[in-house]
Order: sequence, then structure tokens, then C-alpha cells
Amino acid sequence: MIDTHAHIYATEFDHDRDEVVQRAKATGIEHILLPNIDLESIEPMLATEAKYPDICRSMMGLHPCYVDSNVDETLKTIYSWFDKHRFIAVGEIGIDLYWDKTYRVEQERAFITQLNWAKELGLPVVIHTRDSIEQTLALLKNEQDGQLRGVFHCFGGSLEEAKAINDLGFHLGLGGVSTFKNSGMDKVIPELDLSWVILETDCPYLAPVPHRGKRNEPAYTELVMQRIAALRNLNAQQVIDVTTRNAKSLFKL
Repeated sequence: MIDTHAHIYATEFDHDRDEVVQRAKATGIEHILLPNIDLESIEPMLATEAKYPDICRSMMGLHPCYVDSNVDETLKTIYSWFDKHRFIAVGEIGIDLYWDKTYRVEQERAFITQLNWAKELGLPVVIHTRDSIEQTLALLKNEQDGQLRGVFHCFGGSLEEAKAINDLGFHLGLGGVSTFKNSGMDKVIPELDLSWVILETDCPYLAPVPHRGKRNEPAYTELVMQRIAALRNLNAQQVIDVTTRNAKSLFKL
């Protein structure tokens, strides 16, 4: 399995990161993909990748929650990193209107700028949306010229939204939300086109049932996989095979 979205460089893992990586490997996790969020996360992320080079791969991008009035300078610094290091994706990027709409215009500008980096660099994008799926799809549709590919990470939307995302050539990242009783995903997952589905945790956030509310970790990817298998009446290996193939193809692993 591949955990396509994990923040194991975060301070929540500082006391037991080695054990977390060992548990991931023991569960059958082949790769842990690390999305960047801001300028401060770059150093710990790259240090984590350097410590576990056999399993960790880094991305580079600016998360919408860290966009502010200084966005253009921040983006310049983020972009400069693509000359210094090999990243597997531009991410995580997107639009988040849940916490604060103050920098909505700047968020949109940062999103479009980073989509254009992805075209230029031939990399996939990892998209974060919260209370913004319509706006994000509209911006993406405008920029999609056949070159863009990527994933809407932490997908928890409707079947109509899933189809709109797939129609634009984008994958769906399924994580802990898929296991929540009140998420409605029990109705959506059986209808999804599995050729567009990849697995993720978004750890340390959004731990799947039965760990909901606690710290998430890459080993829990298995619980997401089992939930998909149960809802689709498939065996575990079938889900592992298709989602791993999808992730390897998308991120060129």
C-alpha cells in the first residue's frame, strides 16, 4: 500500500517517528508521500525524507491556510526549491474557505500559480479543498489544458463531485473520513470508479475508526483499505492492487 498524504515530519511524531515508520512497513506500506505546507515545514520534511529514503518522498507547495498578504514572496521561495531538490508533486495546494476568507483572492492566485508550475515541471498536483469544491473545480477547469493531473486529497464529497473531479482527469484520495459513520461515504464509495482512487491518511489528522480523535499514522492506511473493500465486496488484495497501481502511475514511483 501507499500512504499518498502523510505529515510524519510534524512535531506530533518527534518522540516516536522511527516506531511510526516501522509500524507502517510492518503493515505493508511501501511509500509514504510527504506534502509540504509552508516555509517552516520544508526543513523537517526534507530531514524526514533523508532519514527514511527507502520509503519517504517529498512534495513542494504552499497550503492555502498559509497564504497571506506576503504570498508572492512566499511563492518565490517555494518555487526556488524545485531547482534544489527532486520532488514528486506540487502540493499541497488549493482553496480553503472554512477557517478564514480574508485571503481568498490571494489563495486563488497562489493556486493558479502553482498549477502552472505543475504544467511547466510535468508534475502532478495534490489539492486541498475545504468549503471550496465548486470554486476549486471552476479554477481547475479553466486551467486544465490536458497537462494537469493529480488528486483531490481527503475526499469526502458527493458522487456528483467525484465524477466532476474524475472528468477533469483527477484522482480521489480516500482517508479516515471514509470510515466515519456520519460522512455519507458509505453511499459514495460503492459507486466510485476505482481506477481513480488512491489511499491516504493525512496523518496526524483524521484518524480512521476505531482511532477517531486520536493521532493518525501511516499504518492506519490499512483501515481505510479494509473499509473500501467491505463497501465494495472486494477482497483486501484487490483494493491494494488497484490503489497502489493508481498511486505509482500518478506520482511516477
